[in-house]
Amino acid sequence: MKLLAKNKKATFDYEILEKVETGIVLTGQEVKSARGGNVDLSGSYISFATGKPVMKNSKIQPYKYASNLGGYDPERERELLMHKKEISKFIGLSEENGISIIPLEVLGGRTIKILIAAGRGRKKYDKRQRIKERDIEKRIKKTGDY
Repeated sequence: MKLLAKNKKATFDYEILEKVETGIVLTGQEVKSARGGNVDLSGSYISFATGKPVMKNSKIQPYKYASNLGGYDPERERELLMHKKEISKFIGLSEENGISIIPLEVLGGRTIKILIAAGRGRKKYDKRQRIKERDIEKRIKKTGDY
């Protein structure tokens, strides 16, 4: 499947514990817009408040060639399609202290899929340490020495 959008900040802000690929319920113009790469996952999360997985705060821009743009909400809640076992596993994970369920990628092909993950939030000092490690790796690659 082709990568349509990626939540780059999620892998920096969270330590990823478990991933799963899910389907998503979209309207026709949202599918066309998503295939064009007009999806923003920054700040979005998955909620299980009603017992069903719902993606909140994701933005899919309106399809520019759609004729009926009136009343379209790009930030509406979108239902995810998961197996019952996966839902119960992720509900259990989300109830643990400090674990969030976040979308990582939007994948497209014949169907649009969302790669979601359970992640534990990183502390500020962990983020600084990662930046430092990446900087050292870049220097080693560039010059060959530390």
